Amino acid sequence: MVGIDISGRHEEDGEYLMVAAAVHATVGTTRVQSIRGMGFAVSHEPPTLSAITELVADAVCDLPEPADGPVVAERGEFYEEPDWMVEQHFEPEFKYVESIAERETVQAAHHAAYSARKLLL
Repeated sequence: MVGIDISGRHEEDGEYLMVAAAVHATVGTTRVQSIRGMGFAVSHEPPTLSAITELVADAVCDLPEPADGPVVAERGEFYEEPDWMVEQHFEPEFKYVESIAERETVQAAHHAAYSARKLLL
């Protein structure tokens, strides 16, 4: 599965710097077993639904190997749009977090996105 997170969806000094991280992980039911790779993407666009889905798709495409499970995110990443609307932008599929392992993978993506953004500032 791939957990995703975006850091920097707020304007600073009249500009945007959004960084998306995609963490490709092997998971069990309650924990992350291993991280298979990470992908990143950067955008200076305002955070519209279209810009965010494109940014996340770019981060998923940046993974060192294709994902073999769903793309998973917190509901707030896509403005709480229904999952069927968001999944049109991703392969193989998209869903919102349901399990502890999915939440931990998204949390790993959060740390990666935040850290990468801090390095770019």
